[in-house]
Amino acid sequence: MKNSLKKVIFPTIASISLASGLLINTVPELPVQAEGNEQSLQQSKKEALPLGLPNLREQRTTVSLVPGVTYTKISRGEQSEKDYFTVDVDFVETYEQAKSLAKKLESGGFDEPRIDRITERAMDDKEKGPLGFLVRVGAFQDEADAKELQQRLAENGYTGLRVVYTGEDGQRTTGPWIVNVIEVDPDTFKGKMIPELANDIVQGKETLTGMAGRNDALAGVNGGYFVVGSNDGTPGDLAGISVMDGKLVSEAVNGRSSLILPSAGTDASIASVSSHQKAISSDGAVREVDGVNRKPGLIRGCGGTGGDTTTEQPKHDFTCKDESELIQFSRIFGDQTVSGEGVEVVLNESGDVVEFRNKRGGEIPSEGSVIAGTGEAAQWLSSHAQVDMNIQVKSEMTADGKPLSLSQTSGIINGGPRLLENGKISINAVAEGFHWEENPEFYYRFGERRNPRTLAGIKVNGNLLFVTIDGRAPGWSVGANFEESARIMKSLGAVDALNLDGGGSTAMTVGDDLVTRPSDQTGERPIADAILLLP
Repeated sequence: MKNSLKKVIFPTIASISLASGLLINTVPELPVQAEGNEQSLQQSKKEALPLGLPNLREQRTTVSLVPGVTYTKISRGEQSEKDYFTVDVDFVETYEQAKSLAKKLESGGFDEPRIDRITERAMDDKEKGPLGFLVRVGAFQDEADAKELQQRLAENGYTGLRVVYTGEDGQRTTGPWIVNVIEVDPDTFKGKMIPELANDIVQGKETLTGMAGRNDALAGVNGGYFVVGSNDGTPGDLAGISVMDGKLVSEAVNGRSSLILPSAGTDASIASVSSHQKAISSDGAVREVDGVNRKPGLIRGCGGTGGDTTTEQPKHDFTCKDESELIQFSRIFGDQTVSGEGVEVVLNESGDVVEFRNKRGGEIPSEGSVIAGTGEAAQWLSSHAQVDMNIQVKSEMTADGKPLSLSQTSGIINGGPRLLENGKISINAVAEGFHWEENPEFYYRFGERRNPRTLAGIKVNGNLLFVTIDGRAPGWSVGANFEESARIMKSLGAVDALNLDGGGSTAMTVGDDLVTRPSDQTGERPIADAILLLP
């Protein structure tokens, strides 16, 4: 009989107001593990989160879900009267460009345009000086008024306009912030901590509540980056490393930080992970395998090998291309491979070639695999993978440059950038592809502005932290930028931490409840994978 999470209304849960030191009684409705009459409640008097001024009001409520797993909700600060809605007109490289645009806006009847000098750069950015200059118009308490101004600007020929809330700029604000924390003690927790695919296959997406519900999860959090639309690859394909049940589901964005979940005899870790695959024919020919379980030719997040354009370095939210690829498909991808030009070979469990197809798009065997080839790679298969030949696909992975065996982990979740390393803030956003040299605004929007975040960390005692920060919700929670995320994780006790997929993907469940507030207007976003705690 499965354990079930039930809603229990506690008569009183004590939360600590860290600003005033007063004990405040709250009556939240929280899901907890109901086993007899034993329900463990904990009060937390930890150091306040390093968000805003030190004297901001902060409340925490902590509850034990099962032995070894706690859930904490933290609310901090309040909406600032100084923050407002405005319209971002353009992000430009030089002050002269910004001044010229401001004069144009004034002459067009748009009063008092402002120029913001964006000084903050990524921690590992070797360039000096301002990142760029942001030109803005308008200051409104109501978002609707800002959208009306946006429409007027569009009618006057301005494009790329954004309505933004200044509390999300990354500058000093009073918040507010809503932070959810799940802490797992692997030595005490008797359940399982696993990565989970949407709908149990690579193709397609599913909400976190859907994944958690069908697995009867104690708790869950969204996982790594993934392909959203078909123009960028296979929707639902992980844009980075994914390892589940000891098998490589998706290749790495080489050099990007990932979360390595613990297995028997090994601890969880955060490391820069790379993967390399090669196909070895029985005639001695060897060729690299460019990818696993994805559409050939499109590499979301880049960081691949074999002549990808425009780069083989990580590049976030960018799709690199390669007209000549070998892609291996297993049944976890789905029933069929991706159709298109090229050839395919079907391998049995032993690697024997049992079928050669002159076009792509066929059935994937329940045991064995399919290797698809395009361009020169198709020619390689034609020469070295005919029926009755044998192809062995070998995979090698490294973590921080050291060999990593699939047996050393119960799963790997892609992420990035790294936030903490050995107890120190170490944000390698440039190295991991979150800064585009040709478009500095990308880093500003992604790393310097506050957004919803999902974070993972490891404490010195080996406990794991899964943290979400609600965002894009003025009056509820303004989100966090990279540096604030790192400081939050450090204050919670993490010594190593990384950023997972965030924005509209940020989600956390406790029992049947979604405890985060979706930032997409359509509600909870379907995602590609999650980390689930199972009883």
